[in-house]
Amino acid sequence: MPFVGAFRSAALGAVLALLATAAHAQGPGRAAIASPHGQATAAAGQILAQGGNAFDAAIAVSAALAVVEPYGSGLGGGGFFLLREAGQTPRYRFLDARERAPGGATEDMYLKQGKVSPGLSINGALAAAIPGLPQALAELAATHGKLPLKDSLAPAIRLANQGFTVDRIYRDRATMRLSALRDDPESARLFLLNNQVPPLGAFIRQPELAHTLQRIADDGRDGFYRGVLAEQLVDGIREAGGIWTLDDLANYRTVWREPLRFNLANQRQLISSPPPSAGGVALAQSLAMLQRLPWQSAEPVQRSHYVIEVLRRAYRDRGLLGDPDYVSNPINRLLARNYLTGLADSIDVYQATPSSTLAPAPAWREGDHTTHFAVIDADGNAVSATLSVNLPFGAAFTVPGSGVVLNNEMDDFAADPHGSNSYGLAGSQANAVAAGKRPLSSMSPSFIESPTQLASFGTPGGSRIPSMVLLSVMGFLEGRPVSEWPATARYHHQYLPDVVEHEPGTFSAVQTAELEARGYRLKDLGRSYGNQQVLYWDKAAGTLEAASDPRGVGEAVIAP
Repeated sequence: MPFVGAFRSAALGAVLALLATAAHAQGPGRAAIASPHGQATAAAGQILAQGGNAFDAAIAVSAALAVVEPYGSGLGGGGFFLLREAGQTPRYRFLDARERAPGGATEDMYLKQGKVSPGLSINGALAAAIPGLPQALAELAATHGKLPLKDSLAPAIRLANQGFTVDRIYRDRATMRLSALRDDPESARLFLLNNQVPPLGAFIRQPELAHTLQRIADDGRDGFYRGVLAEQLVDGIREAGGIWTLDDLANYRTVWREPLRFNLANQRQLISSPPPSAGGVALAQSLAMLQRLPWQSAEPVQRSHYVIEVLRRAYRDRGLLGDPDYVSNPINRLLARNYLTGLADSIDVYQATPSSTLAPAPAWREGDHTTHFAVIDADGNAVSATLSVNLPFGAAFTVPGSGVVLNNEMDDFAADPHGSNSYGLAGSQANAVAAGKRPLSSMSPSFIESPTQLASFGTPGGSRIPSMVLLSVMGFLEGRPVSEWPATARYHHQYLPDVVEHEPGTFSAVQTAELEARGYRLKDLGRSYGNQQVLYWDKAAGTLEAASDPRGVGEAVIAP
């Protein structure tokens, strides 16, 4: 009898193992998380351990980042969520939670005496668009989550109440915006110490933010966009010179859009962000042009030449795009094979193409401090999300008593579409300020999928996002180790200004001289930039990997 019992136990174990294998037949059987902060990664892990899926985990990461990265994202901002729904044929969806201009916004609201007034769209309450993140969290829980919203928000609520420690990234971002933070008493109280940047290891507690998160946990979107908190937000903003109304909040909606999809070589497909992101288009154009060029066999300077030239051409088209609810975007033309072939064929093999010789297009400016994360669960559901408040600490204005740091995404509009904005760049009518409109963005959460592989890419970095993602995707296409994708040395060209920006050490002295001889102007930024988070599932080998950018303080983990 013991033998029979043991046999039955073994048989039962085999059946259970078979069932588990079948349950994960379309997934990796394990989960992976890559986020820019260890506390956010831990929050996602807690939710997965409670039985949540990747979408629940994405809610937990987003809310935790709102606490520990007030400089990068938050309830006062928005973002883009690219979703992969597991199945025999995976389904991709794109949740646009980009902020919207208030109903009282006008095309000339940042002009004084016909000229852009520096600062109005950057600091203070007037710079803030209506946030989208709270709605997105409620929407994800309602449409895709397995757990109640309150469960997925619980780790962030604990974090806000208990506090987190200041790290080097926090100090760097707070230093960048110190003057603006000092100008707002509530922001200074919450995020500074005696009006100075807090030292490493200092504790930041946000009980008001915890209370706001609890309202959303209890009442969903209405906890933020209606009722007591909505009135508190509008009163605080209008007292500080902003133009929000209760109707602006009540009428805010996220939008489900079709992701941008573009076929690459070897049965691979790029799935990325559609407008109001211009990043997906730029990434697809760049990859299509590179496919016609021998970049993989080229020596380093020649490879950089190819990359710079495809970026120059892809970025030129950005000014043609805008909020698809307000303008007609020429996506089909920009991604037409004959058009992209012509762009690739116009590249001189050895010499730079001066941007002045290409057909003109509007230039633009965008804040470069956002945040990004990626998560995949055991079944193969996955989320790649880029969130933002625009500049570090957004508008550097916190609505008193709410803990909500406002974005300054209004600065992503063309402040003067008929002239130039405060950065001296030509405007774009497609991205002009209009009531209810979403500003153009470069945020590019992306997947590349084939029958045997799935890779996820994304980073903060404003206008440099598509170039950073492109460099990481090239690492994937070459088969380099996953850890190298986010670590790749970075350089960037965006059509105008006609200059190659790069991190220190990207090019040697000899390489710099060779590039300059080809006609390039190089600019060492004197600092690193970006904070990429990547995932890789090798379906054929059954392996799962994740990596976090070594420039940041993030954490990538593989979970049971």
